[in-house]
Amino acid sequence: MTTILHVSCSPRGQAAESYRLARAVIDRLRRAHPDAIVVDRVIGGGELPPLDGDYALSQQSTEDMSSAGTMAQSEVLVRELESADFVVIGTPMHNLTVPAALKVWIDHVVRARRTFNTTSAGKVGTLLDRPVFIAIASGGRFSGALARQPDFLTPYLRVILDMIGLRNLTFFSVQGTGAGPAAVAEARVMADEAMEMHFSRT
Repeated sequence: MTTILHVSCSPRGQAAESYRLARAVIDRLRRAHPDAIVVDRVIGGGELPPLDGDYALSQQSTEDMSSAGTMAQSEVLVRELESADFVVIGTPMHNLTVPAALKVWIDHVVRARRTFNTTSAGKVGTLLDRPVFIAIASGGRFSGALARQPDFLTPYLRVILDMIGLRNLTFFSVQGTGAGPAAVAEARVMADEAMEMHFSRT
């Protein structure tokens, strides 16, 4: 059985452009894997608690604290990630980078001695690599000839997910949503074309 983990990060829920784009990615994956089940992890409305004191202490201790406080929630999220054959993250860009909700999820799943180990050569991920698709919606434009703002989201995600072993990342985006309906329609077409090109090669 193929499992697709969908991490939905927008506070706008199913009305969000990032949600629409993520579901388009999932639809294409399900064409190739009709038996796939989708695990929906909705976090955009603040569903995940920030890390607590027990979690912080666990990072400096060899003691098993996996059932204490937010460590228990972290373990659920890590196991979801481990069980997924594909990961689809739908996220807005907030203030040039990841939204707070996605940062909380990252803090839960990037965990010392669980999803990465610190070695003499640096931090080494323990997760098996798998395809990760990141569907981004942005009010401004951060890539291409019309880019007018920096992008701290995609470089950060490449580095932080690589740290836990996830390197097979593909980004799709709907940019310029703040420029009105015509700009959104054009950005959707461009994103759909990029997806069609990507999945036609796989």
